[in-house]
Amino acid sequence: MTASKAGPAGTAGNAGNTKPILLTLAAGQFLMALDSSVMNVSIATVAEDIGTTVSGMQGAITAYTLVMAMLMISGGKVGALIGRKRAFMIGCVIYGLGSFTTAIAPNLPVLLLGWSFLEGVGAALILPAIVALVASNFDKEQRPAAYGLVAAAAAVAIAVGPLIGGAATTFFSWRWVFAGEVVVVLVILLLARRIADAPPDHRPRIDVPGAILSAAGIGLFVFGVLRTSEWGWFRPKPQGPSWFHLSPVVWLVLAGLLLVWLFFRWEARLVARGVEPLVDPELLRNKQLSGGLTMFLFQYLVQMGVFFVVPLYLSVALGLSALHTGALILPLSVTLLAAAIGIPKFRPNASPRRVVRFGILAMFAGAVILMAALTPDSGPEVVTVPMLLIGLGIGALASQLGAVTVSAVPDEQTAEVGGIQNTVTNLGASIGTAVAGSIMIAVLTGSFLATIDENPAIPAEVKSQAHTALAGTAPFLSDAQLTTALEEAGTDPAVAQAALDANEEARIDGLRASLGILALAALVALFFTQRIPAAQPGAARDPAGATS
Repeated sequence: MTASKAGPAGTAGNAGNTKPILLTLAAGQFLMALDSSVMNVSIATVAEDIGTTVSGMQGAITAYTLVMAMLMISGGKVGALIGRKRAFMIGCVIYGLGSFTTAIAPNLPVLLLGWSFLEGVGAALILPAIVALVASNFDKEQRPAAYGLVAAAAAVAIAVGPLIGGAATTFFSWRWVFAGEVVVVLVILLLARRIADAPPDHRPRIDVPGAILSAAGIGLFVFGVLRTSEWGWFRPKPQGPSWFHLSPVVWLVLAGLLLVWLFFRWEARLVARGVEPLVDPELLRNKQLSGGLTMFLFQYLVQMGVFFVVPLYLSVALGLSALHTGALILPLSVTLLAAAIGIPKFRPNASPRRVVRFGILAMFAGAVILMAALTPDSGPEVVTVPMLLIGLGIGALASQLGAVTVSAVPDEQTAEVGGIQNTVTNLGASIGTAVAGSIMIAVLTGSFLATIDENPAIPAEVKSQAHTALAGTAPFLSDAQLTTALEEAGTDPAVAQAALDANEEARIDGLRASLGILALAALVALFFTQRIPAAQPGAARDPAGATS
């Protein structure tokens, strides 16, 4: 059903009615993104509280991302089956139950049930529904601003997550974060009654084999990418497993890609037989849609890579508290919101292609400036200008991409596009985090060992031991952590100081390398911007033109 048939607030109501709807949907998007960052500063505390290890906590975070990535396409189809508003509300209930379970979790299995599984399932229903509900509640002129604010809410959640998590852990308990999420879910459910539904014109069928193939393929691919820091990309690390002399990552990624290929072959076969598929392969031949999805992939790749690298620099290299780290990332939110809301408001007819290119260049400039400014002597102030530029870039992209993808298809396919869109963003986020982390550790290890080898004050026996111990990877340690480890090992003071100097330099080298890869990714994205339309979506869209 189209937006006009649904009686959307954006077309039938007034501006005052649309604000609560927009805030409700933005709050849902904020909540979904918050969990991706809020616990990063509290992993050690949570691990100790529930009797597990840091590796166990990393597994829980990985599982949460996996569940979302695997179920997002199917979640969009369920929304088309039962109605997007109902899917949104059911997803909120499941997510709230997951948050409550996590808040009272006494051990890791219960945490996995609440955080990784229930919240992941809830998010897979909520996120595709949000895309469709924006389309059904706002007309085409309002949608760029609406999608911009919803996307900005997600990015702001990631930016302020460390601040919220650090404050809760420092002054109360990490459990209060999830208890607070339950309250937010209840408020969203109360406000959601104002939202106009987007019911489908017919009752679609669920393609079960396609759902299994897509979930398994995406799951294997994402899981493989997320394990690169421990297992290595191609060559297996000494501490990690080896499958046929290669890292398991290679085989997992290949198996995932093979299953995804089989999924699209299966979907094409269903279309040829006249049976409704889970995803119509023709969608990806839509030039405008594929361009928007590609930009989403690169945006989240760079965005999550930056959100991984910068907190590490502030909290580990500089030894700042979780609260201070979160506060220094906040400037990003200022320019992000200004661009995401201001561009559609003050330049409603701006060319989406030009705005997207501007956003990518702003993210590129921020990464390059931070890469050049990082030195062993630099302080926390070096992140301010880069954070402002990166926030400006993310906000510019957020102001356009949601409207670009949704306007490329008929309104009845918005939930399906929402599932694909959120799957792509999860892929981008996973790849960005994995690439930034693995490159940083690899360069850190090489730089540390090279500096040790060049120092004549360090005995040959110590150099040999360092190479043996760090053959696979070197931990990203603060000076305080390394000093404690050296003291416990009874290291000679001269050797200890040399190790501290080498670690300080290696940390910066690793951070610079990660930022360089992210800057390169932003440049690569520029080659795909030609698929972004040069003009804003009009009130009347030509479907044939969308695929040209």
